[in-house]
Amino acid sequence: MIRVLLADDQSLVRAGFKALLDAQPDIAVVGEAADGEQAVRGVREVRPDVVLMDIRMPLLDGLAATRRITGEPGLDGVKVVMLTTFELDEYVFEAIRSGASGFLVKDTEPDELLRAVRAVVEGDALLSPGVTRRLIAEFAARSKEPAAADALAALTEREREVMALVGIGLSNEEIARRLVVSPLTAKTHVSRTMVKLGARDRAQLVVLAYESGLVRPGWLG
Repeated sequence: MIRVLLADDQSLVRAGFKALLDAQPDIAVVGEAADGEQAVRGVREVRPDVVLMDIRMPLLDGLAATRRITGEPGLDGVKVVMLTTFELDEYVFEAIRSGASGFLVKDTEPDELLRAVRAVVEGDALLSPGVTRRLIAEFAARSKEPAAADALAALTEREREVMALVGIGLSNEEIARRLVVSPLTAKTHVSRTMVKLGARDRAQLVVLAYESGLVRPGWLG
């Protein structure tokens, strides 16, 4: 059972998400929060698998709440999916840097929301369709001078290749086609790379790909 906490200051939004999620046999809503402070407290109390976190909330916004959750020892298994009204919300870039595992617009299709919840539990990053490459392009435009490549010393040549493809926004299926391997093999390489680098999920792997210099701006073919 996937345990979800809903954090949104609009009760109708929470009610809609709760009805959808609780109707699934493998998902249960175990908590709700109307602001960021409540969200952090709720996560500490119920330890959900996934938090659906609105970016704009009173007292403590979703971005600050995400930083607290992802930075707190003992909560490293909690995945945060950011919710916003606008596809190109100005906070999305920082949300991914803060440890969010995904990003969805609130009017996303119900099936996509359900896929999102299940995907992040599996360690995949989730972004609304059309956002992934634009977000990566934004990251590339803002990224600092690459750090020393020594950070990738533990990776094999194939793992570096897979990490670079993750960094330009390819899914496991697209990576599999590019490297002529099975999707399961591609997923295994991605998982091993995340473990070696201590990345929480795929979104952090994208950040590390740019910060290490493995992927550079302009590689968005």
